[in-house]
Amino acid sequence: MNKITVCRDCCCGSSRKVPGLDHDEQVRRLSRIADVRLSDCLDVCEQANVIVVQPTPAGRAAGGRPVWLGLVNQDEAVDDIAAWLREGGPGLSETPAILALHQITPPGRRKAGRP
Repeated sequence: MNKITVCRDCCCGSSRKVPGLDHDEQVRRLSRIADVRLSDCLDVCEQANVIVVQPTPAGRAAGGRPVWLGLVNQDEAVDDIAAWLREGGPGLSETPAILALHQITPPGRRKAGRP
């Protein structure tokens, strides 16, 4: 089963930053499709809500790496994540074009000057 890390601290998961979204329901929906871990701030607050999709062991063996998604603020984005994970997720299935629009660079890579 895939693992997903969901940022829920200062900005992500906040009605103040992202109004009109049921943040708790978003976590419940994600937990139906993957093991969900809640994390403190992932240092990309300008991209709230942030979700990191981890590859399965098979996906990692096939070359998959964690995929960081930002601005996951619509129910449809969770539907798109679920569909991708049903197809295998990172390493086993190409990132759908709609989710590629949500892809962000992890903060450590930006600091190190990597793409």
